Amino acid sequence: MLRPDIIDLREFYSGHLGQAVRRLLRLRLRAIWPDVSGLRVMGLGYATPYLRIFEAEAERVIAAMPGPQGVVRWPRGLPGRVMLVDEDELPLPDASVDRLLLMHALENSENVRALLREVWRVLTPQGRLLAVVPNRRGLWAHIEATPFGQGRPYTPPQLTRLMRDSLFSPTQAQSALWLPPANRAFVVRAAFAWERTGEILWNRFSGVLLLEAEKQVYAAAPLKPVKVKQKTFVLKPTAPVWGGSGPAPA
Repeated sequence: MLRPDIIDLREFYSGHLGQAVRRLLRLRLRAIWPDVSGLRVMGLGYATPYLRIFEAEAERVIAAMPGPQGVVRWPRGLPGRVMLVDEDELPLPDASVDRLLLMHALENSENVRALLREVWRVLTPQGRLLAVVPNRRGLWAHIEATPFGQGRPYTPPQLTRLMRDSLFSPTQAQSALWLPPANRAFVVRAAFAWERTGEILWNRFSGVLLLEAEKQVYAAAPLKPVKVKQKTFVLKPTAPVWGGSGPAPA
């Protein structure tokens, strides 16, 4: 599966449409996780545009980006807190993360169940994940010019079933992003109006689905044994930008 390149992701979120999407989804994320005081928060995929809202209260906020996608330095002007990872072997100890945000991750993964097994492993017994994925019924999933038009979109029943099969219990679900995927000034300026109208009139056709799920600690272990390795992990500052292939841009 061809996943979005780190340069394309960065350019989307630096544009007017991407900035509007970030503002809209940050509100949804904050409504689902209103308080992360003292918790360890991690973003997997390309979650850095959304992690800053948790920094003021979380004990720690880190980001992990899959190797085929590439990595970008984050946060700017501060020591790096992002790492390049293999999705099916995250470089973290068991039960070390309290909240895990999956953004541009599930739909682009080559092995979704292996990814979710690793998420299950690194989450604490009270840990929760929050998956944000393209809605198969929405317009955004069919426009390849944006990151939400890449990979495998989901319907609400498909996403719920995936979580339950992966030993997670869904706790709440929301829809978001009725803003049309058009980089036009008049569309972007009316982003919040589109959101309010779409939620009332076209609820089933949102651009993305958000599903929070908690780890099932009473269930059997994942179907395949998880590799357990004794390692010492050190987060080092990353280079400014490195893509999945080819030289970094100047």
